[in-house]
Amino acid sequence: MSKNNDQEEFWNADGGKRWVEDIDRLEAMLSGLRDKLIAYVAAKEGESALDVGCGGGITSAAIAAAVGTQGSVLGVDISEVILNVARTRYAKVANLRFATADAAQFPFEANQYDVITSRFGVMFFPEPDAAFSNLLRAAKSGARMVFICWRALAENPWMGAPAAAAFTILTPPEKPAPGTPGPFSLADPERVKQIMSAAGFVDINLSPIDEKLNLGKVDEALSFMTKLGPAAQPLREATDDQRRLAIAAMRAVLESNSTDGVVWMPGAVWLVEAIVP
Repeated sequence: MSKNNDQEEFWNADGGKRWVEDIDRLEAMLSGLRDKLIAYVAAKEGESALDVGCGGGITSAAIAAAVGTQGSVLGVDISEVILNVARTRYAKVANLRFATADAAQFPFEANQYDVITSRFGVMFFPEPDAAFSNLLRAAKSGARMVFICWRALAENPWMGAPAAAAFTILTPPEKPAPGTPGPFSLADPERVKQIMSAAGFVDINLSPIDEKLNLGKVDEALSFMTKLGPAAQPLREATDDQRRLAIAAMRAVLESNSTDGVVWMPGAVWLVEAIVP
């Protein structure tokens, strides 16, 4: 395990296990954004692609299909727990392989990739400057990097609103320092441009994408929100009465956003595109 990498520890322990428990529903929730990312990646026959923070491998597999038998895809993630799902599900995809890797330190083959992508993986880099620099070295001249990351929590009620309801009962955790690894660490577009520019990327462009997310049935969405997200740890530390009241408040928010029993709530991401000189 790399030094000072709390994210690696989290995603190889409880965080990864909780993600795997809900992986199919989470993939369904993110399917629209995933499809938009794949369309913007526009992988071509014969290309070599690197998928960073590939998780269960669904995006990697879609890109592998696009690049065809003459192309190849490497999916990397710090979570062995989640990668086990990817390796099992896509074992028969001949042009796709997976590796457990910290993007800041992994010895990628230099000048190898035509395209580098990530669906909500790059926000968790503990050393973003080193990671983006290392990724640039792995790419060919003229290669493109295309990824999506969450905008600010305030623009993502699907995660923020249930947590805010819980925090009418519970004491919220301290806000993380700017740039702390986590879902919203790249919400500031100027920070994204600064990191990528310093790494050597050029023609950096951020475009907003807004989309309502299907969180599934109320009980499913509530289960996920109590296990992962801003309120998860405070809920674990709460008294039984506090937990009961906080969960009831969260349920009320989800129910108020449900249609025919399915919860739909707004999500907001950046589509980030850049070129390797």
